[in-house]
Amino acid sequence: MSWARIMVPLAGTAHDQGVVQSAAKLAGAFQAELACVHAPADMADLMPWMGEGFMGGVQVTALESLKEAAQEGAKACTKVAAEVAYPNTRVISLESPVWAGLAMEGRLSDVIVFDDAAARGRGPLAEAFQQLVADEQRPTLVAREGFKVDGVAMVAWDGGKEASRAMRTALPLLQKASSVVVVGAPSASSRAFELERLIAFLAARGVKATAKVLDGSGDAGGLLLNAARDTGANLLVAGAFGHPRLQEFIFGGTTRTLLNSDGPSLFLSH
Repeated sequence: MSWARIMVPLAGTAHDQGVVQSAAKLAGAFQAELACVHAPADMADLMPWMGEGFMGGVQVTALESLKEAAQEGAKACTKVAAEVAYPNTRVISLESPVWAGLAMEGRLSDVIVFDDAAARGRGPLAEAFQQLVADEQRPTLVAREGFKVDGVAMVAWDGGKEASRAMRTALPLLQKASSVVVVGAPSASSRAFELERLIAFLAARGVKATAKVLDGSGDAGGLLLNAARDTGANLLVAGAFGHPRLQEFIFGGTTRTLLNSDGPSLFLSH
């Protein structure tokens, strides 16, 4: 099992370079294609606001400005990709409808890489992050400073389907980790689960892991972040949005805690 296509959505700004470098690290570990996908502001999103209250000249000016910004953004993406100099790179600039194109590129990719800002709900790709993780349910890496393919990986396990999907999808990455730690907080979960069963599952697939039971019945996100710090993990594999999205939005949830933290890079799957 391996990955053949790593996708990184880009806004066409100077901040793209860091996330492209991280995505290139990931792609290089699997000799995969790196798809740099420029997702500009969509002209179609502006159309509902161009009703009777707008003059024709204003409409044309607004559309031309978006078009020019998209062209400049596409040039910036091409430049960033060239500077990173990963040999198997493809640059794609989406046209309206941008979301439909982004979703399709995601469906045809093994993993999608975002930076920390988008994961925290900031910047032009914040909405794309939520849509691709929660709606499209695509495996996603939130690449933070210090991301390493061959570092220490920690797997959050509660026996649920979201955690199971994240763990199984992340197997190629876990197989390359220098060490893997499986953690669970039985007192903070309503499910019954055994860490040793997951360790046996991973061992049968070439991944040697150790178990760490987390004490406490408080916020699961806080327990996971403390464990990541204690174990020196630079990657945390976790299921995303284990509760209904509306409930996650209102009450925060473990996913939101992890996304808003200064912890390790995250591998998420919903």
